[in-house]
This record gives sequence, C-alpha cells and structure tokens, in this order.
Amino acid sequence: MKRVIVITLALTLTLWFSGCGGGLGKYRNRGELVGILDRPDWDDPTPYGTVLVLGGQFHMGNNEQDVPSSLIAMARQVTVSSFYMDDTEITNNEYRQFIQLLHHGAGDPDASGLGSKMSELAQNSQDSIVIYKYKTTYPEFMGRFQGYIYKPIKEDEKELGTKEINCYPDTTSWERDFSYAFHDPMVENYFWHPAYDEYPVVGVNWYAAKVFCNWRTIHYNAYRRSRDRAPIPRFRLPTEAEWEYAARGGLDHKLYPWIQPYLRNEKGCFLANFKPNRGNYVDDYFEYTCNVDAYFPNEYGIYNVAGNVSEWCEDGFHETAYQLTHDHNPIYKNDKEARKVIRGGSWKDIAYFLSVGTRSYEFADTAKSFIGFRCVTSQLGRSLYGRTTVTY
Repeated sequence: MKRVIVITLALTLTLWFSGCGGGLGKYRNRGELVGILDRPDWDDPTPYGTVLVLGGQFHMGNNEQDVPSSLIAMARQVTVSSFYMDDTEITNNEYRQFIQLLHHGAGDPDASGLGSKMSELAQNSQDSIVIYKYKTTYPEFMGRFQGYIYKPIKEDEKELGTKEINCYPDTTSWERDFSYAFHDPMVENYFWHPAYDEYPVVGVNWYAAKVFCNWRTIHYNAYRRSRDRAPIPRFRLPTEAEWEYAARGGLDHKLYPWIQPYLRNEKGCFLANFKPNRGNYVDDYFEYTCNVDAYFPNEYGIYNVAGNVSEWCEDGFHETAYQLTHDHNPIYKNDKEARKVIRGGSWKDIAYFLSVGTRSYEFADTAKSFIGFRCVTSQLGRSLYGRTTVTY
C-alpha cells in the first residue's frame, strides 16, 4: 500500500513539473524569455457597493444657458477611462467604521494586523475629536505603499510636508453654516443616532475625505494580500471629469442625470433632494439630507448624484480649468489652489446646482453640513466592453 502511494506521488510530481506546473518553468534555465513566474492572481474584483462605469467620450460642461455668465464650464468633448464608483455617497455608518479604528486604536482582525499599523498614526484620541497625523512625500498620499502593505514613512526620511487633519466629522457645521437657525438636533444626533446610519456623512473636509480613501485602500488590499491576490488601485476621490461622466449615466447633452429636462416625474414627484423654492425644503419629502439610496438611480445605477449633498472631487478649482486641462482624463492639479471642486448640488441648493454640468467649489480645509463624498478606483487590464483584441 505504501509503495502504491509513493508511486502515485511520484507520478503526480512528474506530471506537475512536466505539465501545467512546469509549463514555462522548464525553460527557466534554458535562456528563454518566459517572464516572471508565480505572479499573484488577478481577478478584477468589483468592490462592494461600487458599480463599473465603462470609459468613453462625452461632452463635458454646461448644457443650458450660463445663468451667471461665468464662462467656467463651456462644453467640450473629453475621454474618460473605466473606473468603479460607489453607487451611493459614503454613509455615516461606513465612515464610523473608519473613525472607530482611529478613535479606539484597536487592532483590526479583518485586515491582517492593519489596525496596529494605523493606530501608530492615531494621536490625541478624545471623546470629542480625533486628530490624525501623517507624514507624506507626495501631497496626495498618506504615506508610502510598498507592495501590498502600507508603510509609514520613517522619521529620518525627507518629508515635504506634515499635516494634522481632523478626520472626525464636524457636527457643529450644522449650526455654523446657517445664521439664526435652530439646527441643534442635527448637531447632537446626525452622526451619532442609528436613525441616520444610512444618510450621507457630512462635516468632512477634502483632506479628511482623502485620508478615508487611503484607509479604505489599506483595509481592502490587506485582505487581498492575505488571500494571495494582487492589490487593486487605490481608492480616491473622483476627478471632476469622472464625476460628471458617471453622473450623466450615458445620457450625453442632458441637463440632469435623468432623461427629461424637468425636476418632476409624470406623477408630479420631485426626482431629487434640493430646495424647490425659497423657504421650501419639504416638497421633495426631505427637510435635510435623505438616505443615500432615496430616489431613482441613474442609468449606471448611481444614486443621488443630483441633490442630497454636494460631493468633493479630486480637482482644484479654477475658472479657466477647462481651457487648461487635457481632453483625455482631464484633471486640474495645483497644490497651491485652496479651492476644490464640489459637484451635484445639495439639499439646501436651488435647482441650478443640480445640473450635471454646473461647477462649484469650497475650500479644502472647510467642512460643511451639505458636502459629502464618494470614492472611485480605476479599472485595470481591460479595454472597453472587455475586448482584448480588435478584429476587422
């Protein structure tokens, strides 16, 4: 019996090294060009809560009269690569997962020791505020990514800047943003109470949103590493072009994310959460923000790109950005520009800001009760519609 087992094992190993296991490996020592073997598996995952937005071309900019005659969003044709985008804005409960890790400094059992690495960077944890300190050699990165694992930058390495970022949502923004308005219940309950778990997180500035994206990258890729999978590209804020392309849902030259140029459907119901008229916040059924999957999604399956909360984009804001940027994956990068693009309009905005072509901005270090965000990550290794070859 033992002899049969030994013979079986020997035959198995022989077949392995001469067949698929050996494969190109048998040419390793023969001077042949076979590439690097035993690379991690790549499975092109769709992260939970995201949808694939296939790249393409569209006309970016205003599709209506330039009401303020600002000339800051003149239509032009651009091309955008494929990417995955959150189908909803980041919710209070999703953001709380991130805050809990920083606040308690506890290990993260689901991310292969990631929590202990992140907690090294958490400072001054208190009941009311969390200051997140990090050092960076690149303005857009929270540290240095080496392989799959996040590596904090060493003290003796040259640093180009140090930032202290309050990643805790500024709940006082509900009170500060509006003069002589009683918004105390929102200050006291919005981020805390389970009733608002599925509502968009607000009071998060541009820097904190980027830290969240980096944490999400570490969290996701640490798990993939534990399964011997190649990492996905980092999560990040969408570029202004990506945001508008996704918001249009494939409907080029349209005013809103839906087909008709009206704010109501055939039943007379509003299609987004905004301020229909002066002093009227309730005709759309929501007084403040709404749950992130309220109203119908656009053709890509993305919710609330018009109304609810405005959303941070990666780009700096400049009035002439459309004339400066390229027509392939355009982005306006300027580290000295304190203004950052916000898109989509919010619960307190009039209909003009709901247009997918309308541009606006806020200062990067400012948190507002009407600005949230969602994440994107680039798709790799695929052409349009999954094609790898072209035939004629």
